[in-house]
Amino acid sequence: MSKRILITGGAGFLGSHLCEKLLGEGNEIICADNLFTGRKQNIAHLMGNPNFEFIRHDITKEINVEVDQIYNLACPASPPHYQYNAIKTIKTSVMGAINVLGLARRVHARVFQASTSEIYGDPTVHPQPESYWGNVNTIGLRSCYDEGKRVAETLFFDYHRQNGVDIRVVRIFNTYGPRMLPDDGRVVSNFIVQALRGEDLTIYGTGQQTRSFCFVDDLIDGFVKFMETDDFTGPVNLGNPGEFTMLELAEQVLQKVGGKSKIVFRPLPSDDPKQRQPDITLAKTRLGWEPKVPLSEGLDRTIAYFSKLLQNPQGMRPTLMPKPRAATTASS
Repeated sequence: MSKRILITGGAGFLGSHLCEKLLGEGNEIICADNLFTGRKQNIAHLMGNPNFEFIRHDITKEINVEVDQIYNLACPASPPHYQYNAIKTIKTSVMGAINVLGLARRVHARVFQASTSEIYGDPTVHPQPESYWGNVNTIGLRSCYDEGKRVAETLFFDYHRQNGVDIRVVRIFNTYGPRMLPDDGRVVSNFIVQALRGEDLTIYGTGQQTRSFCFVDDLIDGFVKFMETDDFTGPVNLGNPGEFTMLELAEQVLQKVGGKSKIVFRPLPSDDPKQRQPDITLAKTRLGWEPKVPLSEGLDRTIAYFSKLLQNPQGMRPTLMPKPRAATTASS
């Protein structure tokens, strides 16, 4: 049956793919985004559909719409973007959660929270199951994002226990694919853009730290399966359990792109996790979900996207304006 669905952060990397999938299934979609890291070009091909509506809206402010489901994806997710205005990042996670939960309570909608593997911090348990509480730093440069997401999870479960709100909480592990921003600071986009430009590929630390890379199509399928599953709040890990070192990823990208780029090493940033790999046992058993797209295929599709984007200077424009001086930086 067709549903009316609100997707916050709907013009972003993940949000635009979710809008596309749910619209294709015959649903009515309201896409809300303040366009900080979202892009209108990500959803331009959906604008002519009578079942699609775009609202420019900041989720730190209340939103009042009548919907059956809510997907809350609104928050910058890469370190350069969420550290650009740390206080605004925390507000987006915490006030955004309060606002979508309040809406869900009023209209009796099922509400989905896009949480993150970052809530596990620099894990001492490997791979990371949902039962692991994490090894975290509450005052570091990344804490604005990590702790904001942890508080959002707390809010979701408190609204569920206290007010009976029908919640779904997913912890997203590293995801990549078309519509990533070229300047978002994530390792897959960094390596691909550097290689396509003929620049050296930058690895921070020794390159032995690991990540698990999930192609965007697989992740979005997991979102929808989870949202359509009754009597299961989560949290549930969604990601690809295949583990690769940064060095292995860089070498794959160089092999696929070609050229004369080489690998250079820089100091490791603060609080950068040494290992990141999901235990997806719960997703397999409760959702019947596991990723299908291998890294090699996903990289080919992502390289093709960025190769085309590089030919369009408008598509490659920086996301962030120069940061104001500290004395005048706004906190909201």
